Amino acid sequence: MGLPHGAPVGAARSPHDDPSHGTAGAAAHPASVRRARKSRVGKVVSDKMQKTVVVAIERRVAHPTYGKMMTRTTRLKAHDEQNASKAGDTVRIVETRPLSKDKRWRVVEILERAR
Repeated sequence: MGLPHGAPVGAARSPHDDPSHGTAGAAAHPASVRRARKSRVGKVVSDKMQKTVVVAIERRVAHPTYGKMMTRTTRLKAHDEQNASKAGDTVRIVETRPLSKDKRWRVVEILERAR
């Protein structure tokens, strides 16, 4: 009475019988291949933390109903190992592994210094 409905007597199911488990998909995506990292250019709006800067990235999107172009700002925290970038600098940041609760980006280069 403990068998699932429709299962033949003596047919024990194991996770190894399931084709969705196992290493069948591993051949399609080898561990050495990884996606290109996302890269963004933005302006440093805060450098008050140690080894962390807040970068504002602006993008232009059309209003869903009226079509007027609007500016949307995303603020990202980025790791700055040398504390080289200051408020007002334009920097390039790339996506990286999570470094803290909110930090997932890293400053790669300073494109333009603030005047």
